[in-house]
Amino acid sequence: MNYQLLGRSGLRVSELCLGTMTFGTDWGWGADKHESFKIFDAYADAGGNFIDTANRYTEGSSEKYVGEFIESDRDHWVLSTKFTLKDRNDDLNFAGNHRKNMMRSVLSSLKRLNTEYIDLLWVHLWDNTTPVEEVMRGLDDLVSRGLVHYIGISDTPAWVVSQANTIADFRGWNAFAAIQFEYSLLQRTPERDLIPMAKALDLAVTPWGTIGGGALTGKYLRDETGRVPKDSTRRNKNSSKVAQTVVDIANELDATPAQIAINWARQREEVMIPIIGASKSTQLTDSLGCLSFEIPAEQMRKLNEVSQIELGFPHEFLKSDGVKEETFGGMYEKLHNHRIKS
Repeated sequence: MNYQLLGRSGLRVSELCLGTMTFGTDWGWGADKHESFKIFDAYADAGGNFIDTANRYTEGSSEKYVGEFIESDRDHWVLSTKFTLKDRNDDLNFAGNHRKNMMRSVLSSLKRLNTEYIDLLWVHLWDNTTPVEEVMRGLDDLVSRGLVHYIGISDTPAWVVSQANTIADFRGWNAFAAIQFEYSLLQRTPERDLIPMAKALDLAVTPWGTIGGGALTGKYLRDETGRVPKDSTRRNKNSSKVAQTVVDIANELDATPAQIAINWARQREEVMIPIIGASKSTQLTDSLGCLSFEIPAEQMRKLNEVSQIELGFPHEFLKSDGVKEETFGGMYEKLHNHRIKS
C-alpha cells in the first residue's frame, strides 16, 4: 500500500483507511472479536496503518477491540476516533460538540482504546448549536495537552468547515487537516461544495460509503435482502442503472464490483483516502484487491456519465455562456485557454 500526507499536515497515512464500525455485534450485526481481528490482520498485512472508529460504534466495543489489536505496536498505527453522538440516554450534556462533552468523550475513548493519545480526533457531525469558536478552541486545547495530535471533521456543511478553519488560522489554533463525508457513484452531491472546499483548504478527504451501502456490489440487482428497504434511493431505477454499469465494467476488467466502486473514488481528480469496512475478512480482502489495478479512462468516462448529477445554483449559472459573455466580454475562451496552457 502507498502512503500520502493527511491534508496540509506532515502525517503519513495509507491510501486506504480501515473503518471499524462493524467491530462488535452489539447492534445485532457485525463481526465478533475473532472475525474483527481477522479483518484487522488482513488490513495490516496489506500495509495499512490508518484506522477509523468512534465512541459510539457498537456501544464502545469497536474502540475496545481496536485498542487491543494495536496495543503491541501502538506508535505504528494512525488511530482516529470521533466524538459528538450521545453515549448516555436522558442526559443532554452527553452529546454534542460543546467543550464538556468533548473533554468527557475523549477521556472515555482513551480508556476504551487503552492509549495515552489519539492521532486524529474527528468531530462526528455538526450539532448546529455549539459556537464554532468553542469547538475550535476546545480542540486546540486537546492538541496542546498532547491528548490529540490532529483534528478532522465529518458530515458538516462546507461553509461551517471554511469558517472554522479560517478562525483557527487567524487565531493561531490548530485547524482541521481532514474531512469525512459520504461519497460514491450513488452520492456525488459533495462535488457541489464540499470537495472544492477541501481542495482549496488542502484537506484530506476520507469518504465513507464508497460502495453505496453494498448497492454498488450489485446485490440488489440480484434481489438480495438487507437492512436497506426496497424503496430506498439505493434500490431505485437510477441506482440500479449505476450499479449495473459497475457490474458490467467489473466483468470487463476481471475485477469485482466493490473494487470498481472504490477505485472510482480513488481515481477522482481530488486525492481521496476511502474508508473501507467489512463484517467478514473475505469482504475486506476483496476490497483490498482495488490496489492492484486502475480503471482505464474509457471505463471511468462511462461511470462518470451514468452517475452524473446537476451541480445546481450557482454552479450551473456561473458556467453558463450568458454569464461568461457578460463577465468577460467575449474574452472568456481566450482567458480560459491561457490558464490551461499556463
